[in-house]
Amino acid sequence: MTLFPLLGHYLTVFQRRRWLIFGSIVTAIVAATIVILLMTRLYTARATIEIQRESNNIVRVQGVEPETGLADMEFYQTQYGLLQSHALAASVATELRLFDDASFFQMFEMRETDTWFENGRVRPGASSRQQRIRKVADQLLRNLSVAPVRLSRLVHVNFTSPDPAFSARVANAWGEHFIRMALERRFAATSYARQFLEQRLDQLRTRLDESERVLVGYAEREGLVNLPASPAFGMGERPLVVDDLAALNRELTTATADRVQAESRLGAPGDQVGEALQNQAISGLRQRRAESAAELARLQVQFEPEYPPVVALRQQIEQLDRSIEREENRVRDTLRSNFVASTEREANLTRRVEQLKAGLLDQRRRSIQYNIYQREVDTNRQLYDALLQRYKEIGVAGGVGINNISVVDIAQIPERPSSPRILIYLVLAMALGGVTGFVLALVIEQMDDAISDPSQVHNLFGLPLLGTVPRTSGDEDPYALVGDRKSDLSEAYLAVQTSLAFTTDHGAPATLAITSTRPGEGKSTTAYAVARSLARTGRRVLLIDGDMRSPSFHHILGLSNDRGFSNFLAGDDNLSDMIHTLPGDVAVMPAGPQPPSAAELLSGGRLAELLRQLNDRFDHIVIDSPPVMGLADAPLLASRTEGTVFVIEANETKLGQARVAIARLLAANAHMLGAVVTKFEARRTAYGYEYGYGYGRNAEQTT
Repeated sequence: MTLFPLLGHYLTVFQRRRWLIFGSIVTAIVAATIVILLMTRLYTARATIEIQRESNNIVRVQGVEPETGLADMEFYQTQYGLLQSHALAASVATELRLFDDASFFQMFEMRETDTWFENGRVRPGASSRQQRIRKVADQLLRNLSVAPVRLSRLVHVNFTSPDPAFSARVANAWGEHFIRMALERRFAATSYARQFLEQRLDQLRTRLDESERVLVGYAEREGLVNLPASPAFGMGERPLVVDDLAALNRELTTATADRVQAESRLGAPGDQVGEALQNQAISGLRQRRAESAAELARLQVQFEPEYPPVVALRQQIEQLDRSIEREENRVRDTLRSNFVASTEREANLTRRVEQLKAGLLDQRRRSIQYNIYQREVDTNRQLYDALLQRYKEIGVAGGVGINNISVVDIAQIPERPSSPRILIYLVLAMALGGVTGFVLALVIEQMDDAISDPSQVHNLFGLPLLGTVPRTSGDEDPYALVGDRKSDLSEAYLAVQTSLAFTTDHGAPATLAITSTRPGEGKSTTAYAVARSLARTGRRVLLIDGDMRSPSFHHILGLSNDRGFSNFLAGDDNLSDMIHTLPGDVAVMPAGPQPPSAAELLSGGRLAELLRQLNDRFDHIVIDSPPVMGLADAPLLASRTEGTVFVIEANETKLGQARVAIARLLAANAHMLGAVVTKFEARRTAYGYEYGYGYGRNAEQTT
C-alpha cells in the first residue's frame, strides 16, 4: 500500500471511529488529571558550578596536575561522574547529619523510619551509622541530576524533594563538598608524590655514592689521570697523555715540513740552489766572471788566441770558476748538514709520537671499564638532580592553594513545584490517549469485515459499482423519497438506473433480479426505486415481489395479496387479477399467498412461462428477490433473469457472507450486472460523496 492510499485508509478509520478515539483521549486526560491531583508536589533547586580545564595555579609546574594529558571530553565526563559519586553523596549526608534526621526518612517515605527512629531519635540498637549513611546517600543520588550546559564549562546541579528549602540546602552543600573533595584529592596526590620522591631520592643518593666510589677506586688501581671532559674523544674525561700527544704531533708536522724543504734544497743543481743564488760572494764571483767572459769574447774577435791579454783573461776566468765551485760546495755542505739534522729530528719525533700513541691506546683499553663506571655515575647524578628538582617543585606547588572549580550561582529556594508539570502531563496524556484510541480503532477496523467503502466493491468482488445510495433518517419514508425527484435518494437511484443502461448492448436488461445477502439491506427499496426510475423514462415496467416467504410490497403499497406471483407459479394463468398498476406507470405483482415450498415453485417451468408472457406486455421486469443466505430462491430467480443486481448495506454486510452469496449466484449461472451500496453515510468516511445537486436545500447551499 503506497503512501496516499494508506493515509486515506487511516483517515477513513478516523472518520468511522472518531468517537472511540475522542473517548480514549478524554479518558486519558481524566486519568492524567486524577494522577496529577494525587501526586506529591516536588521542588527542584539548582546550583551552578564552573569546572575549568586548567587550574588557577600561580606556579606553573609541568606534570603536577594529573589531568593535563587527558582529552577535554574525558576530563569533563570524569568530573560529571565525580559529581554523582557515592562518596560525595555520603559526605553531604554526613555534613548535614541526615542519617540522624527522622524527617528526612519520612519525607522520602523510607520504610526504615519505623524501625530506626522513635520520637524523632535513633532507637537503641538501630542499624549502624554507616548503613544509615549508605541509605541516605542512595536516596540523595536518586533525587540528584547533573546537567552540563552546552558549549560552556558550567554544570547545573539539581536536587528535587518535597521540601523546597531542603532542596536548596542540599544543592548548595553538594557544590561546596565537590570543591572540597577536589582540593582534598589534589592535596592527597601531592603528598603521595612527595613521599614517593623522597624514597626515590634516598635510593638514588645511595646509588650515586656507591658508583662514585667504584669509579675513583678503579682509576687509582689503573693509574688513570684524566683532565676535564673533552667531547672530541668521546669520553667523560680525557687522559693527560692526550695533551702531550697533541703537542708532539704538532712538532712532528713542523719537523716533517722542515725535512721536506731541506731535501728539496739539497736536491737542486748547484747553480740553482736558492742559498747559492742568494750568497753575495758567489754573486760577486759570477758577476766578475761574466765581465771577464765578455771582455774575452771582444778580444778574441780582434786578436789571436795566443795574444797575451786573451790568455790572461782565459786564466782569470778559470780561476773565477774554481772559486765559484768552492763556494757552491760550501753551500751544499751546509744544506746537507741541515737535511741530516731535519731528518734526525723528524725520526725522533716520530718515535716519540708512536710511543705516546701506544701509551694512549693502552690507556684507552684500560679506560673502557672506567668509562662504564663514569657513565653510571653521570646517569645516577642526572636522575638524582631531576628528581630533586621535581621534589622542590612539587613542594612549592603543594603549598599553594589550587582550585579549578567554583560556585557560580547558589541554589535559591524554588517558589514553584517542578513536578508534576501539569501541561506536559496533559499533553502526553492526550497524545497517549489519541494513539491508544487510534490503535484500538485500527484493531476494531481490522476485526470488523463489514464493507464500508464503496470503492472496495470492485476489488473485493470483481463487480462494477452501479451506485451508492445514502442512508435516510429514521422519520423519513424511503418510498416517498423515491417518488420525490428532488430528493437525494431519488437522485442516487437515478444514477443506478443510468448505470444499468450501460450493462447491456440494448440498455437496461429486460428482466432484472435484485437480491442481497440477508434481509434488511435495502433490496426491496432498491427494486422499487429502480422500477420507478425506469418508468419515468416512458418504459412499461413491472415490479414483482419475488420474496414469497416474507412479502412486503402489498403492505407498503397498500395492495391486496390474495393473488400474485405464487398463484401463477402454482398454475393460475389469470395474470390480469395478479397485476396492479400504480400512479407513475409502474405495475406491481404481489407475492401472493405463501406457498408450502417456494423453491419447488421456482424450480418448475412456470417461472420461465411467466417471464415470457410478461416480456410481451412490459419493457422491463424488476423482481424483488429473496436474500441469498440460507435459501435457494434467489439463485433460482437469478438464473432465469437477464441480469442480477447485488445490494450491499454499507457498514453492515459482512465481507465473507457477501462473497459466499455472490459465489452461490455465480454457481447458478446468474449474470451479475453489479452491486449497489445502500444506507451509505458519507460523513462517516473520508470520501465525501454528495447527492442532490441543484435541487431544494442543496441548491441553496451551492448558490
